[in-house]
Amino acid sequence: MDAIALIDKYYAATPGLRDILWLHSRKVADRCLRIAALHPELRLDLKFVEEAALLHDIGILRTDAPEILCTGDAPYICHGYIGAEMMRAEGFPRHARVCERHTGAGIPKEEIMEKKIPIPVQDYFPETLEEQLVCYADKFYSKSHLGRERTPEQALKSVRKHGEEGADRFRHWMDIFTENIGR
Repeated sequence: MDAIALIDKYYAATPGLRDILWLHSRKVADRCLRIAALHPELRLDLKFVEEAALLHDIGILRTDAPEILCTGDAPYICHGYIGAEMMRAEGFPRHARVCERHTGAGIPKEEIMEKKIPIPVQDYFPETLEEQLVCYADKFYSKSHLGRERTPEQALKSVRKHGEEGADRFRHWMDIFTENIGR
């Protein structure tokens, strides 16, 4: 798989949006790889983690988020599911799972029903360590503020806005993926 070629395939006509996607996704991938290097005991699939981190937001192209140059029709919250459809169409079901499960700290089916999110009703929680790592690392970087990096506390605060259940998952990931050597 060539993640950059896939990004170029879908984003050739939107170079500004491609740049936003690339800068964000590269930061997420680099953080994932840094964490994986600190935790060899987790035995993460590094090639897959990097590819999945680079592609986790590929679906933003088809969403409506003009502040980050997205001019599609779908609500932004659907970008994970849209990206998953794109990755499945390309023959990458494992990458698709990362796309659809990285939003927030996962989306419970009850929230999909309550907020009438236009995606199939099911739980979208990161399950594998690789899925969890990409979801975790993603929370440190925003596409609308590319130069900023959130602290762990800021990332947790952002996740907490969507409920304590997600905040609990994020705190668990903070323990698993700690970046403090000797902690």
